[in-house]
Amino acid sequence: MTASSHTTRAHSFNAAAAQYAANRPSYPPALFDAVEALADRSLTGARVADIGAGTGIATALLHARGAEVVAVEPGDGMAAQFRRAHPGIPIIKGSGNALPLVTSSLDFLTYAQAWHWTDPAHSVPEALRVLRPGGALALWWNTTPLDVPWLAAQADRIDRRFDVHPKVAKGGSGAPAALADPTGRLDFARRQVRWSRRIPVDTHLANIGSRSVFLLQVKEASAAFLAEEREHLLQTFPTGIVEEVYDVDLLLAINT
Repeated sequence: MTASSHTTRAHSFNAAAAQYAANRPSYPPALFDAVEALADRSLTGARVADIGAGTGIATALLHARGAEVVAVEPGDGMAAQFRRAHPGIPIIKGSGNALPLVTSSLDFLTYAQAWHWTDPAHSVPEALRVLRPGGALALWWNTTPLDVPWLAAQADRIDRRFDVHPKVAKGGSGAPAALADPTGRLDFARRQVRWSRRIPVDTHLANIGSRSVFLLQVKEASAAFLAEEREHLLQTFPTGIVEEVYDVDLLLAINT
C-alpha cells in the first residue's frame, strides 16, 4: 500500500462517522481485564490517552472503567461524532506520529483499531516519550476468526470481489509484534480474547460497509456487493439475526 493510499484509507472514515458509531463492534470486559493483568495495574484512576479514538467506542469503555482518559483523533468527522456522543470526555486533535501530549505524563497509551494507521518509526518513540516509566502501551484489534465457517466464506467473497489485502478484507488489522514495532524497541506480550455479539443482518452489513475497503469503492459497487451478501447471510441466518464472532488481538508493552 502506498503512503497516499494509506492516508486516503485513514481519512475515509470521516464521511461515515455516524455509520461507524452506530454499527461497529465494541470490546468485551475481558479485554480490559487482560490489559490490567499484563500491565500489572488498574485502569481505575490511571491517566490514559486513547489515540485514533474515532467515535469513542474504546474511549468510553476506558472512562467507564474509571480511567482519567483523554481522546486524540486526527479526523474532523470522527471527532465531531465523538463530541456528540461523549460530551463529558475531552478530545484533542492529533495523531500517533506526533502526539499533542506532555512527556512522561501517562500510565497507559491505548490504540483500538488504530495503530496500523501510524508510522512506527514515529509512533514508537512518541509512545515512549509520553508514557511514564512503567507505563503501558496497549494496542488491540477486533479480528475475524477464520475457524468460523460463515466468516471465512464472507472474507473470501470480499477478497474475490475487491482484490484487497487479506488482513483488510477479513476485518483484522491486528499484527504480530514484529509488524507493530519493526524497530524491536518494544517487548510486547500478546493475548487473544474471543467474544461475540448477536445483531440484525442489516447491522452486520452496515458494520462491514463502514470498512475503508467499502468506503473507497464506487458507491454502486459497494451497494451491489452488500445486497448480494444479504442473500448469502439470510441463507445461513434465516431468522435475520447474525452472531458476529471476534478475536480481540491485544499487544501490550511496558515502558522500561
